Amino acid sequence: MNGMDRTTEKASLYDHLDLMSTGELLEAINNEDKTVPAAVTRAIPMIEELVDGIVERVSAGGRVFYLGAGTSGRLGIVDASEIPPTYGVYDVFIGLMAGGDKALRVGVENAEDSLTDGWKDMQPFSPNEHDVLVGIAASGTTPYVIGALETARKHGLLTGCITCNEGSPVAAAAEIPIVVVVGPEFVTGSTRMKAGTAQKLVLNMISTASMIRLGHVKGNKMVDMQLTNHKLVDRGTRMIMDETGIDDYDYARSLLLEYGSVRAAVASLQSKTFKA
Repeated sequence: MNGMDRTTEKASLYDHLDLMSTGELLEAINNEDKTVPAAVTRAIPMIEELVDGIVERVSAGGRVFYLGAGTSGRLGIVDASEIPPTYGVYDVFIGLMAGGDKALRVGVENAEDSLTDGWKDMQPFSPNEHDVLVGIAASGTTPYVIGALETARKHGLLTGCITCNEGSPVAAAAEIPIVVVVGPEFVTGSTRMKAGTAQKLVLNMISTASMIRLGHVKGNKMVDMQLTNHKLVDRGTRMIMDETGIDDYDYARSLLLEYGSVRAAVASLQSKTFKA
């Protein structure tokens, strides 16, 4: 698959960007961004299949590895890093990228060009057949991701991917390929734009739906979120008040801080009510 075959490398539908006013640039970028959700919609059946696979594996003690390079890798790490504070779940979603943590801030030369480094980077976590690997690569041609998917599949991991080109090697390497074709970028080849937005949307869907299915949301509330700042303590306090009918803010807050989560605080109150 050469560059000319990849939709993400095709010339922008816009030209003379350097001659546009700021307003014209912003309006054109926004118009392109509006097309991304429709492209994601077409991929929902495959996203659903991957989420169901994740729920099954995690319920059996498995984990989810996100693996990518450049923007794709950074997006995976961001999504994985939000799971512990949001849902109180640690060491289940793990983000890795070519070049390691250094590459989060600066590009690491040739980091994504090795077919073996992706699987090698997973080894400290002792991946096994209960786990899931999601390879993230807008181009669909990243060797770091392709090699990891192929090796993981041989070792019995469930494999999925998120890419933005049809017929890519990354999609071929994954059991559950999520292909979101967003078309040429506003700035030719700048896949941190529409492709990056599409990947972020899909990652949001994967992790959020998985956490809901695994029981970390009750009604529409994050009952296991961690109390890491005043805003979240206030949110948790109000959740307890809504759920239990308590109208004393200070009492609800004291329960939250005593038990450490909305779920535990509500359960304690329900237990006391039942015993009474």
